[in-house]
Amino acid sequence: MSLFLLFSVAFLISLILIPMTIFAAQRYGFVDDPKKHKHPAVLHKKIVPRAGGLPIFLAFLVSTLFLVGFSKSLLGIILGGLILVTVGIIDDKRDLGYLWKLLAQVVAAAVVVFAGVGITFITNPLHILGFSNFGPTEIIRLDAMRIAFDFFGKHSVLLLADVFALFWIVWVINMVNFSTGVDGQMPGIVLVTLFVLLLASLRFANDPGQLIVTRLTVVGMGATLGFLIFNFYPAKIFPGDSGPYFLGFLVAVLAILSGAKVGTAILVMAVPLIDGVFTIIRRIASGKSPFIGDKKHLHHRLLELGWGQRRIALFYWALCAILGAAALSLNSAGKLFAGVVMAVIILGGLVWLNMNLPQKAQR
Repeated sequence: MSLFLLFSVAFLISLILIPMTIFAAQRYGFVDDPKKHKHPAVLHKKIVPRAGGLPIFLAFLVSTLFLVGFSKSLLGIILGGLILVTVGIIDDKRDLGYLWKLLAQVVAAAVVVFAGVGITFITNPLHILGFSNFGPTEIIRLDAMRIAFDFFGKHSVLLLADVFALFWIVWVINMVNFSTGVDGQMPGIVLVTLFVLLLASLRFANDPGQLIVTRLTVVGMGATLGFLIFNFYPAKIFPGDSGPYFLGFLVAVLAILSGAKVGTAILVMAVPLIDGVFTIIRRIASGKSPFIGDKKHLHHRLLELGWGQRRIALFYWALCAILGAAALSLNSAGKLFAGVVMAVIILGGLVWLNMNLPQKAQR
């Protein structure tokens, strides 16, 4: 099965399902009405259908089951994705509390971790920084501590590996969800990230274990591109929570499966990830819940500077593409240095914008 055919099938299924989803969402009330939706970050003026994660998930599901083949890790992705999309669609209709949504994220992450997806090692940061004399190995194994149990067959829980994976998956889901600020921003970021993970996985094309990861990544790209066409400004459909939940989940899991390319994914998505961390810290520091939305993300600040939604989306895509090229060409030390430099630049820009734009608004 050629990768181009996989991509094309997922893309066409997504492209076909989205107009059907738009019709169903409008008919049954799965819409974002700016007159009723009082979220401070609402930008649109007209009613826009939601539930955008449903066609993405269905395109991924159909393509993988019929063209990729079944595996234990794929079952975990499907079940975890189903949980997230279901909860996201319910939220599109009834606006669930953030604790319910966080619980769904943890359960979905636990499902895929139980299916065998875990971060078994990380690169020793001492070696990255050049202090090899202070670290016994170049990598730190996370799969040494385990608990074995019998549940319809022998299973084992890798304590550190599974905890790291659980935290990583939930974190990426929320950071991707934070990047849904302007039309086309989120799916474009995910598309670039998946493309970089694809290129990283192709380096191990001779490894049979990486073949399914490559195929899943291509299918995810096709389904995402189909949605992006309808979500680019002016959006005909919004992703709701189901879209970023599933796509963030998919990126996080594929980053693990593609040979623990967590560092690569972090660098590619550095801008939304740093913005998300800054947002959480800022909200907590001001005595607010980190899950209660506001209008102070980087994309909101760029809107205040007079940037249009298309320009902001393209800006995010371009930064992710540049960082993706860096991630593919740099070693671990280079990635760390690039990540630190990007963090300083983005954090400095966010602090400056948050200190100066409110003052301009008062003039």
